[in-house]
Amino acid sequence: MLTFCIGGSVVTGYARKAMNQIQDITHHPYRAIIEHRIKVISFFNRYGQTATYEAFGVSRSTVYLWQQKLKKNNGRLSALAPTSTAPKHRRKRQTDQTIANFIIEKRQLRHRLGKDKVKPMLDEFCARNQLRPISASTIGRVLRDLKAQGRLPKNGKVYLSGRTGRMIERTNQASLKKRRRGDYRPKVPGDLLQIDTIVKFINGIKRYCVTAVDVHGRFAFAYAYRSPSSSNAADFLAKLQAIAPFEIKRVQTDNGSEFYKYFHETCEKQGIIHFWNYPRSPKMNARVERFNRTIQEEFMDMDLYLMADDLEQWNSNLMDWLIYYNTERPHFALGQISPMRYLINNFGLSNMLWTHTFA
Repeated sequence: MLTFCIGGSVVTGYARKAMNQIQDITHHPYRAIIEHRIKVISFFNRYGQTATYEAFGVSRSTVYLWQQKLKKNNGRLSALAPTSTAPKHRRKRQTDQTIANFIIEKRQLRHRLGKDKVKPMLDEFCARNQLRPISASTIGRVLRDLKAQGRLPKNGKVYLSGRTGRMIERTNQASLKKRRRGDYRPKVPGDLLQIDTIVKFINGIKRYCVTAVDVHGRFAFAYAYRSPSSSNAADFLAKLQAIAPFEIKRVQTDNGSEFYKYFHETCEKQGIIHFWNYPRSPKMNARVERFNRTIQEEFMDMDLYLMADDLEQWNSNLMDWLIYYNTERPHFALGQISPMRYLINNFGLSNMLWTHTFA
């Protein structure tokens, strides 16, 4: 009988076939287990059942099972690798539809609610309706099932529109192919405008000021809203197009929810290229971030209470400041002249555009 060595152990019995198929387990993830089982089989054939059980603790039925696997697979050593022990038929989770509907309703109203925050609300609901409550971990699994069934969005948000109060869903981030700016550099005004949102929290009231700056000529615009909805962002884009003394060809935004849905759809309808920043990369919007600091220091922080109490009047005052910013205020990057003077000197725009900043 031939003998050969695998992993330092002398193996007999299946030597002829094993020598032909040794490469079958050379890089196998269960190589050590396979080599051990070959050693046990060889020991069993040589010394018998009792000695094998005393030496390795392996019963005769187990050795016969391994031999049968080798026979069915034409002696391939990889057949001795352990297989999955998971059950073929698994119990499926049964969720009360009343509880599932409650979880869906809460997530639609507050998309950031996690399983731990839903738990106390659900316990109270179950107590009122004489239902058996479920654990927080089960709530997490139910949320996963609802997403798989399409009853909850996987990656987008569902939230209430600040203007109409109706339920709307943000464009699914996974399905939206975002265009990046890359190495693109604007050459003339309107080639690229960076847009961002400033959030102010005033005595328990939130206000959202959307801002925009032309990267090449520094022309700027801003307008404040009561909510950060995509419809408000689309409205801002329309106002920006109305007052800009040039054609807007490209815009660049971060990944805020206000720049999905209606804003992105408006860009596509009007042929405006929409660039998206990479996540957590505010430096990619450096121009508008610098403008955000300026508008807060020179105007916004001077009258925050009016912004909270009378947003329409605050926006009216903002238009006056923007006229000053675009037509009078010197800019270091432009050689200490205003953006409108820069546009007139270099691109032949008319002086009649000087007071064209309105909303």
